[in-house]
Amino acid sequence: MAGADQRFHDLHDEGLLILANATDAGSARIVEAMGARAVATSSAALAWSWGYRDGNQLPLALLKASVEAMSRVLTVPLSVDIEGGYSDDPEAVGRVVEAVVAAGAVGINLEDGHSSPELLCRKIEAARRVSQAMGVNLFVNARTDVTLKALVPPEQQLEETQKRASLYAQAGANGIFAAGMVAAHDIGELCRSSPLPVNLMYRLELPETDTLRRLGVRRLSAGSAIAEFLYGANAGIAATFMQTGELSTRSLEAYTYRALNELMPPGAGSL
Repeated sequence: MAGADQRFHDLHDEGLLILANATDAGSARIVEAMGARAVATSSAALAWSWGYRDGNQLPLALLKASVEAMSRVLTVPLSVDIEGGYSDDPEAVGRVVEAVVAAGAVGINLEDGHSSPELLCRKIEAARRVSQAMGVNLFVNARTDVTLKALVPPEQQLEETQKRASLYAQAGANGIFAAGMVAAHDIGELCRSSPLPVNLMYRLELPETDTLRRLGVRRLSAGSAIAEFLYGANAGIAATFMQTGELSTRSLEAYTYRALNELMPPGAGSL
């Protein structure tokens, strides 16, 4: 898609970009048909669709196959969540980036998790080198799990997130994904101080979208929430049908992230 990379960058300057994260090519096509200006994957949903757990376990060949399948059916930009790059070796992360960009991605999510921010900086630099060599202006969305995984005490989380936003910007990131942040005060402070557009993950506790817009948030992702509901619906409908021989959509409940992740067998790693 000529120009899709620049178009994805531009979308972050046009207000709040809301991404209903997709699981596979079919759901990606549905999301685009519903009017999405871009499509993003959920790493968890994509891993579950192949029967793997979330958490850097999906084999690279399957990740690439998913991206190729989505790119085939999409006309809007595609961003791919590659978790921590499936390795602590920045050069190996570069190979993952090369694979997903070659398959059609113009954006990635790359997260720090429990690793040091310095390691994510090196991964971001590797992603930037690889994508530039391929002639793609890749949008690198740096996810920090400071809040989501409580990497520091609550009273330090905003300041730590701000520090990491600055570090990741210097390393070449294009966005900061403050996963788990929900307090309006913290969101506003981060948006005011961050050198990068702020991305948030859907949570029930988040302020409504009009408030997020006023605070300056540029991107809101569903994460794995849609997949959790859909797999829960799958379970409910299948159970009813097996018990009664009839299809029913009553009393449907979403899986929790933990239950759905533990349902999948452990994998052997990606590379």
